[in-house]
Amino acid sequence: MVVRAVIFDKDGTFVDFMATWGPAIECAMRDLAGDDEATLARLADVNLYDLERRTLAPGSPFIAEASIDFARRWADALRIPFCNAFHRRMDELFDAGALAHVTALGAPAPVFARLRAGGMCLGVVTNDTERGARAQCERLGLTSYFDAIIGYDSGHGRKPAPGPVLAFAEQMGLRPTELALVGDSRHDLVAARAAGAMAIGVLTGFATRDELAPLADHVIDDIAALPGLLDL
Repeated sequence: MVVRAVIFDKDGTFVDFMATWGPAIECAMRDLAGDDEATLARLADVNLYDLERRTLAPGSPFIAEASIDFARRWADALRIPFCNAFHRRMDELFDAGALAHVTALGAPAPVFARLRAGGMCLGVVTNDTERGARAQCERLGLTSYFDAIIGYDSGHGRKPAPGPVLAFAEQMGLRPTELALVGDSRHDLVAARAAGAMAIGVLTGFATRDELAPLADHVIDDIAALPGLLDL
């Protein structure tokens, strides 16, 4: 398989998930719960979020799912009817909170620069909103490295479905088999496999090597290993 493009998941892959989303999630929950501690506790339970330790458990739906996948559970925890306006409010809170705290994992820019110098097209496929992903990449000074940034709301579906990966391939004029998708979750690798792309797992998120290996062509410690893996 000749790889001509690399697609990155964002959170847990080149963005530090807990440093970015830990405070963003808590701020969103507290905003929506107001002063009601019982409601805040229900929201924390839905997210498997430890309010004392301010951490997520590995099985939290927030780690790999898009907000539309768990928005109804948030509404249920708040004991309000679910509606599109509520979901939009959630996304606005998440976008603002993540942007305020966005933190890179290591130094991704030199890795992206080396891949670009080797002739690779680069993209981001995330289950975050497209607007949020673009703003975070801009804040980190990374936007110029990417040919496309695709979110769950960009009109191509969301991982683990292959739609976003196939959309990137089409935009770049490439075959899916010429892509590698790099991500820290099983959702990422399932999407890569379903699209026919190379699946590369990274160990900078919540998943272990044993969890990723059955779905991956390669598992690496972090994205700094990519140029060597791809002989660049």
